Amino acid sequence: MLVIPAVDIRGGKCVRLTQGRFQEETVYYADPVEAALRWQDEGAEYLHVVDLDGALSGEPKNIRVLEHILGAVEIPLQFGGGVRTRETVSKLLQMGVDRVILGTKVVDSPEFLVELCSEYKGRIAVSIDQKEGKVAVKGWTKLSSTPLLDMAREVEKAGPRALIFTDISRDGTLQGPNTKLLRKLLNTVKTPVIVSGGIGSLEHLRELDPLPIEGVVIGKALYTGAVSLSQAIELCNPLRPTPPGP
Repeated sequence: MLVIPAVDIRGGKCVRLTQGRFQEETVYYADPVEAALRWQDEGAEYLHVVDLDGALSGEPKNIRVLEHILGAVEIPLQFGGGVRTRETVSKLLQMGVDRVILGTKVVDSPEFLVELCSEYKGRIAVSIDQKEGKVAVKGWTKLSSTPLLDMAREVEKAGPRALIFTDISRDGTLQGPNTKLLRKLLNTVKTPVIVSGGIGSLEHLRELDPLPIEGVVIGKALYTGAVSLSQAIELCNPLRPTPPGP
């Protein structure tokens, strides 16, 4: 199970929200590049980068910050937030993004996902963010009428590289992932699943470890120190050597 640190960007800074509420923002780094480099230095093999301003506006707003991150780190990353056109997807991949994350556009235009998954095989992931059993869109500010599992079934038909599942009610709370709903999702699809939201301790990772998931995105727990990245990597991938301390 891959441990993937989150780098969420708003207003050019690295921040964390609670349950997706923009009014509950904590700034951890004035320069998100510092966060990305920290996680790379501590052993991360992959990063999860989200443009929160882009998710709200419908187009990426922190491309310059993303460029700086890509120029600074050597590990691959996936990027999402406001990606709603073919041109944006192409630009991001040309910049060096390993995987592009789609969300709102998939709900609005399923055929868009089919086309992109065919054109960019293995380079498209889909974010399925749920609240009250429905898929949330537009930076988590709106609820669609689409049930989570129905959405997952439809998305899988297009052949994305991965599904990124977030329970919004758990995100940023450190209260643990929604394993009950996660199990239902895993029983519904065969596409690799990455889970996000609620990780607050190593015990939460132990709960996920027996499940057939590809990775786990961790945000607030790493930034607050509730979880050590090196310990999380050792727990989730014990055969991989962790880098020496400073």
